[in-house]
Amino acid sequence: MKFAHFSDCHIGGWREEKLRLLSIQSFAVAVEKCLEEKVDFILIAGDLFNTSVPSIDAIKMVTVGMKKLVDAGVRIYVIPGSHDYSPSGKTMLEVLEKSGLCTIVFKFHEGKLTFTLDKTGTKLTGMIGLRGGLEKFDYMKLDRTPLEKEDGFKIFLFHSLITEFKPVDFEMVDSEPLMSLPKNFHYYAGGHPHMVFQRDMRKEGYGLMTYPGPLFPNNFKELEKLKHGGFYIVDVDAQQNCIARHIPVVLKKVVSVVIDAERKHAEGITKEIRNALDKKEIEDAIVTVRVEGCLREGKVSDIPFHDLFARCKAYLVLKNTYKLASKEFSEITIQQGSVFDVEEEILRQNMKQYPVDFFGKKDGIVLAKLLMAILDKEKLDGERVGDFEERVLADIVKELDLREVLHAD
Repeated sequence: MKFAHFSDCHIGGWREEKLRLLSIQSFAVAVEKCLEEKVDFILIAGDLFNTSVPSIDAIKMVTVGMKKLVDAGVRIYVIPGSHDYSPSGKTMLEVLEKSGLCTIVFKFHEGKLTFTLDKTGTKLTGMIGLRGGLEKFDYMKLDRTPLEKEDGFKIFLFHSLITEFKPVDFEMVDSEPLMSLPKNFHYYAGGHPHMVFQRDMRKEGYGLMTYPGPLFPNNFKELEKLKHGGFYIVDVDAQQNCIARHIPVVLKKVVSVVIDAERKHAEGITKEIRNALDKKEIEDAIVTVRVEGCLREGKVSDIPFHDLFARCKAYLVLKNTYKLASKEFSEITIQQGSVFDVEEEILRQNMKQYPVDFFGKKDGIVLAKLLMAILDKEKLDGERVGDFEERVLADIVKELDLREVLHAD
């Protein structure tokens, strides 16, 4: 027997069009590899989509891939993750299941999970993943005894970070202790932490515990660290031992450039970036440029990132200047007070250094507070990312009186 294990595909998650397309294509590539390997079924351990109601393009590509698999006799078993789950039930996974393209194996009622039986005789079940680690309340109610006593070859899908496997850079991520999972399963198909991991836990009463990582890196840091996505193909031998092979999904080469800007001139950083890009083989590659530190002279805006990147032959260049600063801002000192008083004083002192005249309509502090209020809004349950962004943009145009500015000749 042979099966595949996907997780954290986050299809449709990137805002950048080229990367969103690659995240969709990664699913198609993985599907073709599974057909080539003649797997019996596929597990998707949460976050197939980046939202419960994804875009039409994302849905179209996924359904085409799923249809190929189903037509070839390959069943697909899924659990909702913290991104594609919706408490209202308005999730695309439900639609895909009703269409016969996949089966949701999370069947939980009054603390009990039931099994889904595959044609191979494999018994599957699993637990959902929720935002903020709230699935812990379901684990607290879970009756593990009947699950552990069930005979046969068993697979448990879950979408949580296990505390005992937590790496240092995942320190702040919510997690569940290993004891939350039922014992006596042969394979534990994990999702949620974007890391590649497997460990044989048979001595502890569990089976092979795995996380395949994302099918495609989902943010700047993951592009730097992982370079590409992947999934597991698992072979099961006659003794029901699971042997997992990690299959890389490489659509574009990723080249990373890191520049230390501490106590340097803006002009010098510009040269460093240009030299680094000239030395790297970046043609048709995704290039990540991270610049960190505090400039000794010049402003961040003095570094011509656009011009530097425009001359590259890369597929796409992404920059991260979150930790790049200049000494243009003098140190701000404030007295103790309420949150609102401190916020007001920080804004006031910053505005003294960089006065803002917003078309003569609003002073800087009023403008900053208004923008903070608008941008603090949250996406509604089931609302598409594009619709949410349009709603926020409409509020900005309305509240800041931008209509006449936008329509000016």
